Amino acid sequence: MKKLFFILSMALFVSGCASEGNSDASGTSGQPATGETKAPGTDTYDPNRGEGKFTDVKVGDRLDGVMAGRGEKIADLKCISCHKLTDEKLVGPGWSGVTKRHKPEWIMNFMTNTDAMIDKDPKVQAMLEICMVRMPNQNLSDADARDILEFLRKNDGVK
Repeated sequence: MKKLFFILSMALFVSGCASEGNSDASGTSGQPATGETKAPGTDTYDPNRGEGKFTDVKVGDRLDGVMAGRGEKIADLKCISCHKLTDEKLVGPGWSGVTKRHKPEWIMNFMTNTDAMIDKDPKVQAMLEICMVRMPNQNLSDADARDILEFLRKNDGVK
């Protein structure tokens, strides 16, 4: 049984790493075409929010148990083969305290816009130097990422 779990985990990891580049639904990379330039001031990076569409993620003072339950199931499938729920590093960093270290917007942007965050965020780049493995894009929907965020809050003790 352990052997089967290991094989499935490796298959998921390899398939997540297989896609190179960061393309959207139209097949473009999100980078300007040759000769195109971005307007001045439009390429600023906010290290508190990260890189992505999430600018204001509302989380309550109390945990949403239904969302956290869904998030746990998704994390079991896509995340736990590389991350522990403690502060111990496995392949990637441990998850303990992540919601205390980062704003919800940063976490959501990292889960849904992984490649851009790895390329731009100094904290992610520092962690990459420690872990030495680039997190694969898990192609999470916004709803899946929000559910995982709620599971991370549960893991960090939000009741």
